[in-house]
Amino acid sequence: MNIIKANVAAPDARVAITIARFNQFINDSLLDGAVDALTRIGQVKDDNITVVWVPGAYELPLATEALAKSGKYDAVVALGTVIRGGTAHFEYVAGGASNGLASVAQDSGVPVAFGVLTTESIEQAIERAGTKAG
Repeated sequence: MNIIKANVAAPDARVAITIARFNQFINDSLLDGAVDALTRIGQVKDDNITVVWVPGAYELPLATEALAKSGKYDAVVALGTVIRGGTAHFEYVAGGASNGLASVAQDSGVPVAFGVLTTESIEQAIERAGTKAG
């Protein structure tokens, strides 16, 4: 059996993070976690991380695509939170964001990390973002 383990340290990597402003109080925690993982585990330099804010999760694919196709970044991390409400809006936003981000990764050849929470409630989003337990 052959086992291949990736080295996650990439100190010279240039990483963009796209993040939604909608539900920002939750997304701030996602951003903190992403930056911590990139700098602590990936050893990415702070100067090599660019953060781009967009209005909501639905806008993540377009901004992510522009960054991926710019040739300036080795990877893009997309962050956001979509919380189910009483209408079908959740399905449109969550589906559009996830399908769009997958297409960006496939079409651009640039890795896109999917960090969009899709939850049933605010409480669940808070818990999954790590804001409740750190």
